[in-house]
Amino acid sequence: MTMKNRKFDELVRFLKETYEERVPFHDILKLQVVSLEEDNVCVKVEMRKELFGNYKYEMLHGGVIASILDATNGAVVSVGVVKKMVDKPFEEIKEQIFKIGTIDLRIDFLKPGQGSYFLSTGFTLRIGNKIAVAQSSLRNDKDILIASGTGTYLLG
Repeated sequence: MTMKNRKFDELVRFLKETYEERVPFHDILKLQVVSLEEDNVCVKVEMRKELFGNYKYEMLHGGVIASILDATNGAVVSVGVVKKMVDKPFEEIKEQIFKIGTIDLRIDFLKPGQGSYFLSTGFTLRIGNKIAVAQSSLRNDKDILIASGTGTYLLG
């Protein structure tokens, strides 16, 4: 493994730890990073009653769905930033990651958010010097597409 690959892997581990343990809202969602690789990001959220929007039918709240998709897109963009900056100092890359912010988020709610757990996967549509665009989808434990989201992100 080359030094560049080792640094990339170390930065991705930092991202995983950040998304799972350091973002307080992700802790509320109990967001788990399943995979965090270039164009292969997957996060998992277990259904809990605290996430219900419709308690009678035990469906995820729309805001929870949007949050999961936004977090997935943010992770995708973060991996893209790491890839672009891998030759820069570690601290400079971390600082750039912390500057990523959502500019626009479009969610298409396609089916009721029912299931015992949900997986959100995403990929980069475009990553530039100032703006990135990513797309993600949320599926339940039966692999039914619940929602999709496209986000535009400021890179600092």
